[in-house]
Amino acid sequence: MAHNINENKMFYYGEKPWHGIGTELDHPATAQEAIVAAGLDYEIEKRSVYTVDEAENKRIVPKFFATVRQDTKEPLGIVGRKYSVIQNKEAFDFFDALVGEGQAIYHTAGALGKGEQIWLLAKLPQNTIVFRDDVVEKYLCLTNTHNGRSPLKVYFTPIRVVCQNTLNCSLKNTESSVSIRHSGNIRMRVGEARRVLGLALDFYSGFDELVQGFVRKPLGASQVESYFDRVLGVDSTIQEEESTRLKKKKVNLVELFEKGAGNDRPGIRGTLWAAYNAVTEYVDHISTIRNVKKDPTNRLKNIWFENGANVKSRAFDEAVLVSKI
Repeated sequence: MAHNINENKMFYYGEKPWHGIGTELDHPATAQEAIVAAGLDYEIEKRSVYTVDEAENKRIVPKFFATVRQDTKEPLGIVGRKYSVIQNKEAFDFFDALVGEGQAIYHTAGALGKGEQIWLLAKLPQNTIVFRDDVVEKYLCLTNTHNGRSPLKVYFTPIRVVCQNTLNCSLKNTESSVSIRHSGNIRMRVGEARRVLGLALDFYSGFDELVQGFVRKPLGASQVESYFDRVLGVDSTIQEEESTRLKKKKVNLVELFEKGAGNDRPGIRGTLWAAYNAVTEYVDHISTIRNVKKDPTNRLKNIWFENGANVKSRAFDEAVLVSKI
């Protein structure tokens, strides 16, 4: 079976990822170990772009370049003249400089597609105790692309241990993330990024307070349905076919609210925390993803970067509003 995850090469430390691929490490990885184990020890170069006519005459395309992997010679994208490549090693060094070397444990890392997008996930010290043994671990995720489609970004990704749900919280919120554009020297930006990230670390303090509010907020049946309607975008203007599809999703969400992993525990059952985690469990483990059997990383992309991440962010934002009522 082919996987769209850098030719099957990635690593993980700790619990085996849901897609079941990658090399397990028996100890926390250093940045250098992570780069090699994840198959990210390649560099990108910018090359001139040409057109070729029927007579095989070449003509350069001004102001545009291709980003190319040096090891495989695979073109990954088309970028402009001012685009500056952030090499994988630079991304890891940047991450170490942000959090302090030895302060984060690299949990997993890899590349999507032919290497055009990379990620690394690192666990931070200290956990959030939501209620008794309901624990949320704190992670930072770094993503970068080599195709010109997005900047390097570092954002917070809490993970609920009991169900391994990733609790994406307002990924577009600049107060809880750091973005670095592909221009200039990344090393010159570490100081400013570290300052921003230092402010952003307050996000987890705020997160602790918010989820405690979720746990303290009981929801009645009508409140649960109203919450799920807002998360799913159910309103009177949607088409009948779309309405039927969303209603099926809501049935699944209500069932997860009542019986999802960790949601039937005393102190959690019937709360806003259970409703929010019904959404995250549905997105991470149940929702239908196209071609996921052929390529299990499609689920990863959905959870972290695409529609699933947006749904979970919307669920979090709506939960914050409900908790204050």
